[in-house]
Parts: sequence; C-alpha cells; structure tokens
Amino acid sequence: MVRDLQEGKLLPEGQQRQGQMISPFRAIALVLLMCAGQVLVLAESRPLELKWGELSPIIGGQRIQLVLPEGTAIKGEAITVREESHVMDVRGTSNANAYPKGSATIPRASVTLIQVERRRGSWGRKLGTVMGVLSGLVLGGYVAAVTADSAGAGIATFLGIASAGTVGGYYVGKRVDKQVTLIKIVP
Repeated sequence: MVRDLQEGKLLPEGQQRQGQMISPFRAIALVLLMCAGQVLVLAESRPLELKWGELSPIIGGQRIQLVLPEGTAIKGEAITVREESHVMDVRGTSNANAYPKGSATIPRASVTLIQVERRRGSWGRKLGTVMGVLSGLVLGGYVAAVTADSAGAGIATFLGIASAGTVGGYYVGKRVDKQVTLIKIVP
C-alpha cells in the first residue's frame, strides 16, 4: 500500500494519483540510463584492416596518431605513404629525441596500428553550445533563486553555472564532431 500524501488515503501499490511528480530515485535512474546510452553511441568499433598500399588515399592529409613498438606515441599530419616508410609532420611525441617535431619518416615495419581523427563539421559544437547556454541559464537561474541569500551571491552563482553549462556544452559538442577510425595494417 502507498499513502497518497495530498489526501492521506492508502492506495494499492500500482495506483498513483494523476499529476504526481516522479520520485527522485526514478529521475536519477533515468538520467543515468540516458548517460549510459550516450556512452554506447560513442563506443568505438573494431579496427579497419588495410594493406600498406591502400593507406595513402585514406590517411593522406589527415591528423593521425601512431604508437610504435618501442612505446613512442606520435601525433601529427600524414603527408604521404611510400613503399617502405610513412612520412608525417610530427606535432606531438612522447620521445622528442627519437622523433622531434617537424617532418619525420617512420619505417613500415614500425607501423601496425594507425588512429585517424576526422572532423565531421561543426554542428555538434554549435548544438552543444546552444544546449549548454540554455541549460546553464535555466539551472543557474533556479539554483540562484533557491539558494542565494543576497543579490551578489545570486548573480555570482548564476553566472558561474551559466558559464560552466556553456563551456561544457561546447566540449561535449566538440567530442561529437570528432570521428576516430582505427586502421590495422595487415600483410
């Protein structure tokens, strides 16, 4: 039996009054379920398997990341794929002595897995920023109205939450815009 708080009556377990608010536990469970769904959407699939000769049209001019057998991670732009090596413009490396910034030639035998990063436009950043602004304004206004004791504290709370919502929305949208493809080199 469930007690109806407005009228004080006991109701059977499955029966609720119309217009009754959702319980906090159900709301939290719903938000967690939505977050889990978003993580599953962004999950990565198996790597694309390509031969060395098929790489050039796919990675040419793209931002890539390699992890070499000795453990060095290299980020940069792919320039060209030659018969026995890969030429790239190194923009970041975990071993600056072996692969300094600038043009570098990576031997074919060292390349086994390539991570290609592409941008799919800017709609995610735009939508994320708009959603962040709107949610930040609503949440900031509510929190400031409920918790602030003075105008100064309310304004600071409102601006902080609204700004955080905007920045958070932008970075979520940026992540949505980024497409990462793993390429495994097969013999």
